[in-house]
Amino acid sequence: MRTRRLRLEYGQISKMNDSERTLESLNELSTDLWWSWNEIGRRPFAMIDPRLWENTRHSPKKMLEQSDPARLGIRLQSGEFQHAVERAMAEREKYYERNTWFERIATEDDCDMQVAYFCSEFAIHESMQQYSGGLGVLAGDHVKSASDLGVPFVGVSLLYGHGYYIQEFSNDGHTRVIYPKYDFEQMPIEDTGIDIECPLWDREVVARVWRMKVGRSELLLLDADREENTEEDRQLTEGLYKGDSDPRMRQQILLGVGGMKALDALGYEPTVYHLNEGHAAFAPIQRVANLIEQGNTHEEAMDMVKRTTVFTTHTPVPAGHDRYDPSRAADALDTVLDLAGLSREYFYALGREHPDSHEELLCMTVVALRMSNFVNGVAQLHGEVSRDMWRGAFGCEDADDVPIDAITNGVHVRTWLSPAADAFWRREIGLRPGRATPHSTQWSRALDANPNDFWDLRNDLRANLVQFLRDKLSQQAMKNGADPDELREISGWFDPDALTIGFARRFATYKRAPLIFRDLDRIEAIVDSEDCPVQLIFAGKAHPRDEFGQAFAQKIHRMSKRPSLRGRVAIIEEYDMEIGRMLTSGCDIWLNNPRRPHEASGTSGMKPPLHGGLNLSILDGWWPEGFDGRNGWAIGDETEFENKDDQDIHDVEALYELLEDEIVPLFYERNNRDVPRRWIRRALRSVATIPDYFNTNRMVGEYVDLAYLPAHREFLADQLRAAD
Repeated sequence: MRTRRLRLEYGQISKMNDSERTLESLNELSTDLWWSWNEIGRRPFAMIDPRLWENTRHSPKKMLEQSDPARLGIRLQSGEFQHAVERAMAEREKYYERNTWFERIATEDDCDMQVAYFCSEFAIHESMQQYSGGLGVLAGDHVKSASDLGVPFVGVSLLYGHGYYIQEFSNDGHTRVIYPKYDFEQMPIEDTGIDIECPLWDREVVARVWRMKVGRSELLLLDADREENTEEDRQLTEGLYKGDSDPRMRQQILLGVGGMKALDALGYEPTVYHLNEGHAAFAPIQRVANLIEQGNTHEEAMDMVKRTTVFTTHTPVPAGHDRYDPSRAADALDTVLDLAGLSREYFYALGREHPDSHEELLCMTVVALRMSNFVNGVAQLHGEVSRDMWRGAFGCEDADDVPIDAITNGVHVRTWLSPAADAFWRREIGLRPGRATPHSTQWSRALDANPNDFWDLRNDLRANLVQFLRDKLSQQAMKNGADPDELREISGWFDPDALTIGFARRFATYKRAPLIFRDLDRIEAIVDSEDCPVQLIFAGKAHPRDEFGQAFAQKIHRMSKRPSLRGRVAIIEEYDMEIGRMLTSGCDIWLNNPRRPHEASGTSGMKPPLHGGLNLSILDGWWPEGFDGRNGWAIGDETEFENKDDQDIHDVEALYELLEDEIVPLFYERNNRDVPRRWIRRALRSVATIPDYFNTNRMVGEYVDLAYLPAHREFLADQLRAAD
């Protein structure tokens, strides 16, 4: 149906003159986030004005709105530019015409499946800061793979007025928190013109529904900044993850209950509901209310909701799960609970790990566990941790009896693969990343790549990163009043030929960002080597109220000022998808040193292997599944100490030994052409063994097979029973 509509629009465009047709095509391209993972779709916008393209954070819609009319007019008349637009449109049309994996495997009944995927954040592109970290990046990659595979899919979230926050560092490394105000009209989203009303205590909160087109997938985003609301309610969608418990709970009511109402208001008819983390755990309660209104009994509605709900938990520590005063939550949800036939006592028990424990708070994760038939962690180790953590909620003494599965996370290859690496792998191994299937074996051929040409690619990617880093550090310094001498010094920092280690992720304290600086004499000796230099690049954010996480960033900033580390250690003040792409493509080593087993998955480490990067990681999250002994390095072993200091000493000692005895010598062991052949063999093994499995096409395929289709078929069975 969507393909036919695109053809019709293209036919209408053909009646215009060349310039008008080109402009109309650009407008159409700009509003389909397909461009976010297809370089050919972004290329025409970069051609209009490369400098403005950078300043707009690579936003096609902003480019069209902010471009100088004279410059744009010249481009529209250019044959080369018209050809670039035509190629992009043709590639996009081919994408929609392509027979998808889901169309090939689905039965006639399966074709009616539609998945509604609730998540508090989605990272689709850096020009739309509607994400804070890994959860949003995973959700955005999930949406794109659903589109590529042809899985009928609609995401549900909130539309945040200032997103998360913009991070800057003062001269002494203190975090400056900046809350921008985004103009939704400059985002590639459509105002549906539809408002929903979400019951909250004794009032209705009005939220406008916006829609985002992400290839074949769609996102519905709720905006509560409406004149009809109180000032307090207007702030519900002001920003992500406000620290106070009460605003957070109200946001989650809007996400769950309001999200269900948005689906109904726009005519979506999902057969499967996927809760990505516990933030949307109130959505199933609203579903129960809807089903009772349709004539089902309370028992029938609860059973139907459970059998058609999928829940993914991401948090391996009890303190990371949202908990609220049950009485206050019940007061806020009073209207919904009444319609769903849930007494307050029933609701309290639903959200308590031990239903009869009247002292327990209401836990969003427990509500989601009890309302879902399929529950999973996001790595095999995380599945084990989750089964042990939630034994009480399921009344199981043995963790093996807890019905929590595991589907290991992945990354969307087309989003994170740099254009240079894409072109290289297409030439070397015949890579065709556009052919979406959950069962890829394309990357296994990487072992046959030409090692000299591969090393040239690595040198180019590292040099690009160094230039990017110098530009970022110069901008940071200028904001703090740097003089010309300082800026000139920064322009020579970092070596495009030196072993480059990257660390970029959320600055939660368990991730131990500054661990490598525990023994300063030792790390200075490793970094400040004349013959075998090493350089460290950090990026990441802590929550605005996380003083300990911000202190970690300040410590790294302070380390970067030490004479022996200056110009070889840096922390980039902001952290977004663009910075993530640059670091994961340019770094030789990707460092990951959380306290095991606190890393649920940690997908950032799946991106460097796309570019020949190697992981250096604690055996936590996905790495126990990915590490084979020859495709990277494991820091230490699986030993877990109760004392945090003992754990840090054990792990950092193993880290130093690996750097001193194996990694640095291997990188600088060169043949007569200055090529590190043994390093390259290990790097190509990283490419050959990781991307084929650790990608979201495989991940979404597993969700379809293990969760979505079984839930959809339960939905069909309910429909048949109702008809009888």
